[in-house]
Amino acid sequence: MAAMTPVELARIITAVVFVAMGALHFAPTVVRTMAAMVPPALRDRPLSARALVWLTGVCEIAGGLGLLWEPTRVAAGIALAVFLVCVFPANAYAARFPEKFGRIAVPFWPRLIAQVVLIGVVLWVALG
Repeated sequence: MAAMTPVELARIITAVVFVAMGALHFAPTVVRTMAAMVPPALRDRPLSARALVWLTGVCEIAGGLGLLWEPTRVAAGIALAVFLVCVFPANAYAARFPEKFGRIAVPFWPRLIAQVVLIGVVLWVALG
């Protein structure tokens, strides 16, 4: 059996992280917190904040699993990169209210940098 390459190892780790994070989107306390992070302008248009949390959880699980299957790997990576852009407004909103969101309210600029790095990792493991 051939040794695993760095990109293969990173792909598995990235996939596991996305699947695990996606699964957390269905834990009641996490759903409440994440629903509160949805900016008011995005609530109930057309989905409720809770429904958006569940939908993003499904997206993370599907994207993570998609990274593991070669025929869907590139599409999953691109979809996850787009997903990370789409969920950034919730993180930016939380950053504005650290007193409400505590540790998950990462300040805007470090969060933006982390999001860009994560997009780069997702694309690397999908295309590599």
